[in-house]
Amino acid sequence: MYFHHADAIWRDFPELVPGTIVATGITPAADVTGAVERFSDVARSRLGGGSEAELPEIQAWRRAFSRMELKPTQYRCASESLLRRFRKEGALPRIHPLIDLCNAASLAYAVPVAVFDVSRVTGFLEVRRATGDETYTTFGGDVEHPEPGEVIFADEAGRAHARRWTNRQSGHSAVRGSTTDVLIVAEALHATAADDVRELIADLAGELEARWAVGGEPAVLSPAAPRLAF
Repeated sequence: MYFHHADAIWRDFPELVPGTIVATGITPAADVTGAVERFSDVARSRLGGGSEAELPEIQAWRRAFSRMELKPTQYRCASESLLRRFRKEGALPRIHPLIDLCNAASLAYAVPVAVFDVSRVTGFLEVRRATGDETYTTFGGDVEHPEPGEVIFADEAGRAHARRWTNRQSGHSAVRGSTTDVLIVAEALHATAADDVRELIADLAGELEARWAVGGEPAVLSPAAPRLAF
């Protein structure tokens, strides 16, 4: 199995910095309360009574969505949606320890973090433009077809595991109680993304070791080394 971005994505978004972690042995029993609180405190400090839209990480994704001909205030990247909810409600709902951890890290770094149950992915996972024939399953179980040209996470079977790039993941490969093996992907486009993404995935890898005693090897991809095999 492997993960990569299509050449056209690197061409159209040369500022992209993707970070990845592959982890095995995940269970729903870990206690991530301390880590969630730590990340949440960072997010509160960064928001500082202002708006998430002012953060450079979010501004960069808004520009990318505009380049994809999507209205940035209608379709928000995942980290902006989380920060918006966090600012209004003061906390995020608990879902699964790993998702809670990655959502909290996404808040702190203002960077979208996706988590895929790799047992639900066929062959490979590629970030590319959609043909329009792919199938996408919502969290409610409905089936959609991405628009042709839309950036998606697609597998070998033609299933879309995320729509509008970092906007919305699929319910098909979402982490659940039975999930053991995952691929974590963080993507950023802002000026200091290279340093921030490296720090983010190292932070998450440390928490995986501390909470699950599993070694998740972090990797940062680039046009020169665009593929992660696992």
